[in-house]
Amino acid sequence: MTTQTPLTVGFDLDMTLIDSRSGIARAYELLAEETGTAIDTALVVSRLGPPVEIEMANWFPADQVPAMSDRYRQLYAVHGVAGVVPLPGAVDALAAVRAAGGRSVVVTGKYAPNARLNLDAVAMRVDALHGNVFGTGKADALRAEGARVYVGDHLGDVEGAREADAYAVAVTTGPYDAASLRAAGADVVLADLTEFPAWLVGYLADQG
Repeated sequence: MTTQTPLTVGFDLDMTLIDSRSGIARAYELLAEETGTAIDTALVVSRLGPPVEIEMANWFPADQVPAMSDRYRQLYAVHGVAGVVPLPGAVDALAAVRAAGGRSVVVTGKYAPNARLNLDAVAMRVDALHGNVFGTGKADALRAEGARVYVGDHLGDVEGAREADAYAVAVTTGPYDAASLRAAGADVVLADLTEFPAWLVGYLADQG
């Protein structure tokens, strides 16, 4: 693993740091009403992680996906942000990184301005934010930030961490169980971020 100093830890956003399902569902519901298109919002929020365009392609013809994605983001910014809540342990996980003298960066598939609205809504302070990246596409941002660890809930997060040669910490608060995350190559799987501070202490001790 890389040994950059100071410590930098990357975090995914949706279903890693925050539960934004209700706001996302609301934005999709409003889009469905506007367009007359049936969208199964329960299905949508069960598979969060990839950028909006990937999900939108399940509901609209390819030539409409860019416009519908932009409209969704507009609706989410106005109607979806208020529903966000921190996931258990998220605030303490960020605090643990700060206490270790480290930096926390968010690297997410979410549209960056909306990700910033989410973070501000729950008063989560991070040192940098990179949006609109997914899977191995997260590696460039993680490398640029010198991230030694990347924490996420999706198989794509594990792929991004491994591509960036960062320690892949997975949490089971998203769509995948522990076995799936381990099979994808996670270095460690936590039930949720309440386990992260103790894990970080052990990890740093092992790093010497």
